[in-house]
Amino acid sequence: MPPPKEIYWNLLVSFVPLTVLFALVLGSILGGLATPAEAAAMGAMGGIVLAVLYRSMTWTKLKESVFLTAKATAMVCWLFVGSWTFASVFSYLGGHDIIAHWVGRMDLEPWEFLVLAQIIIFLLGWPLEWSEILIIFVPIFLPLLEVFGVNPYFFAMLVALNLQTSFLTPPLAMSAYYLKGVLKNQIELMEIFRGIMPYLAIVILTMVLMYQFPGIALWFPDYLFGEYIP
Repeated sequence: MPPPKEIYWNLLVSFVPLTVLFALVLGSILGGLATPAEAAAMGAMGGIVLAVLYRSMTWTKLKESVFLTAKATAMVCWLFVGSWTFASVFSYLGGHDIIAHWVGRMDLEPWEFLVLAQIIIFLLGWPLEWSEILIIFVPIFLPLLEVFGVNPYFFAMLVALNLQTSFLTPPLAMSAYYLKGVLKNQIELMEIFRGIMPYLAIVILTMVLMYQFPGIALWFPDYLFGEYIP
């Protein structure tokens, strides 16, 4: 086992700089000092500076990072184009009104609506990736938040937690395939799935606690933007 001084030093030079960079990027957005685009540029510059300090900066890695960033950005942009088209056609054909009337006739309480929405998103996480759920299916629920008087911040945080299950639920548990790709033949996929179950239970327990104690999720948004009034 390495001595404590070595452990603390490795922690200082590896974890702390990245934590500071994340805090500066997110803090500049929350503090109103920078727009998301400006904060992203600052984060990219900070990443380049850290790469230079760690002596891992090469022209090949820079080109690869730019290519991967452009590829991911193009994918997300096309998802937004598809979701905007879907939402526009769906709304134009009266889909939101149909769903609002259908759910309204079910005479649900707000907590029943939240549970139903989260169960649907959880089940969608089995065959679909988080991006498809977030961009295509979540907008269907958004017009219903006002009907049931649900805080949009609270709903968004529940959905964000729920989407974590899409990384953990077979058959498309991407975290399991990532781990399998790293360990290759050292572990079986079914063994990874069995090991995932406790973490899946933790996510579900966290959602239950958040619903029982909304202040866990809402105290900071309420502090920054004021208490939500339906």
